[in-house]
Amino acid sequence: MDGELSASELAALLESDADVRVVDIRSPAAFDRGHIPGSVNIPFEELPDRVAELDGAERVVTVCPHGQASVQAARLVGSYQGTQDAVVESLAPGIEGWAAEYGLERADARADGDGSDEGPEAPF
Repeated sequence: MDGELSASELAALLESDADVRVVDIRSPAAFDRGHIPGSVNIPFEELPDRVAELDGAERVVTVCPHGQASVQAARLVGSYQGTQDAVVESLAPGIEGWAAEYGLERADARADGDGSDEGPEAPF
């Protein structure tokens, strides 16, 4: 693992069209409720079996609800031979920190992250 990055650093990477793969390790249901645009969902428990999907990536950023489990996921991804040349990082503030600044994309519609949704949603 190469460290952690902030939401604004990730946003700048995504806006620059850098070759970055954002891996959301939450459950599929949580991912469908809201995720970072362009991210892929590989639930944490599936990551050991699916890490080969990240072969050849230049940069991988793992994402979880609060930025804690994604550190473990980044370590796992970084230890994989197919990503040995990649920069592997964790999103420090997690999906909740991202949502507070940039909002989330939903499976069915775009959420603006301004709290106008009906009631709180569990992050996982």
